[in-house]
Amino acid sequence: MLKIFSSLGLRTVSGLLLVLGLTLSAVALAESQVDNSAPLTIAVAANFSAPMKLLASEFEQQTGRPVRLSIASSGKLFAQIQHGAPFDVFLSADQDKPQRLVEQGLAVSGSQFTYAVGELALWSSQQHIDPEQTLRQGNFRKLAIANPKLAPYGLAAEQALVSLDLTEASKSKIIFGESIGQAFQFVASGSAELGFVARAQVIAAGSSDSLSKGSVWFLPNNHYAPIRQDAVLLVRAKTDSGAGQFLEFLQSEYAKNTIQNFGYGSISVDAKGSQ
Repeated sequence: MLKIFSSLGLRTVSGLLLVLGLTLSAVALAESQVDNSAPLTIAVAANFSAPMKLLASEFEQQTGRPVRLSIASSGKLFAQIQHGAPFDVFLSADQDKPQRLVEQGLAVSGSQFTYAVGELALWSSQQHIDPEQTLRQGNFRKLAIANPKLAPYGLAAEQALVSLDLTEASKSKIIFGESIGQAFQFVASGSAELGFVARAQVIAAGSSDSLSKGSVWFLPNNHYAPIRQDAVLLVRAKTDSGAGQFLEFLQSEYAKNTIQNFGYGSISVDAKGSQ
């Protein structure tokens, strides 16, 4: 190697090193750049689908950045992110999964915050019934809930049944949806007379003639743990200004008012999502 360098001459070697350095810098820069015109891909917990569609539309109008939504249970989205799904932002229905992604190095530390506080509802597509009494008396065939292993609202439903001392009485009548969205559809289609769903889903359904009929009991908050829903920036989008811009938009007054209008609470929190 020394012989080669000496035959090339110091000036030639210096020139080659400069070219090599510039080439490597260009490659590193190209790898770090993000195409901000590409769709922003957001993974969204199923309960938040209705307000998210409205918020995504408004964000697109304000920024010109297209948004692509992937809607499923929080557990399913969490698993997909762990397996390399190309999401930029994750809106979970709990705090635990975003925090675990931060701990695993898959989400950006300090980006996590609570964007909404969910509430649980017991809903029936039948009119003029009392869902609470129907549940307590066991006057139903099927009760739909989201899978508690995948969906935080399913876990809240389990907690409510324990609080109401109805776990054993209802065990044989429960049908599980993969997400809170599927649990809602079980009730809407008549596959289940009752279902534990998100308050926001019932409110959103009221704007649809086909789903506006029915009866609902909004459960008191002491029947289940608070459903604090956290958002987090995923590592693949840490240099994407549009992803950061969306998270700022999600904390704007417009977004907070929209979220509250859909039946959620909206609170000011620190980066870890605690008051």
